[in-house]
Amino acid sequence: MFEIEFTSQAELDLDWFRKNEQNEIVDAIEVQLQHQPTVETHNRFQLRPNQTAEWELRIGKFRVFYDVDVQAQVVSIEAVGFKIGSKLFFRGKGNGL
Repeated sequence: MFEIEFTSQAELDLDWFRKNEQNEIVDAIEVQLQHQPTVETHNRFQLRPNQTAEWELRIGKFRVFYDVDVQAQVVSIEAVGFKIGSKLFFRGKGNGL
């Protein structure tokens, strides 16, 4: 089982959401990423090289960006945002990877 850690940036991202949204995101992270976080699925896939993270998890409109250290068995949540259409938002502000 992988340990899940949030970076300080990701904690700030998560704090921006309402409590029920935070719960939905954290619950999905625990279910989806504690076991086999590097297995691609319809909602979990490896990204092209970028500065944010190696992997993305889709949870409805929410997006969780994360890195995995397989040796240490640690998933590091790097950023949490949401998507409307083709625009990605972090803490309510439009942004991109």
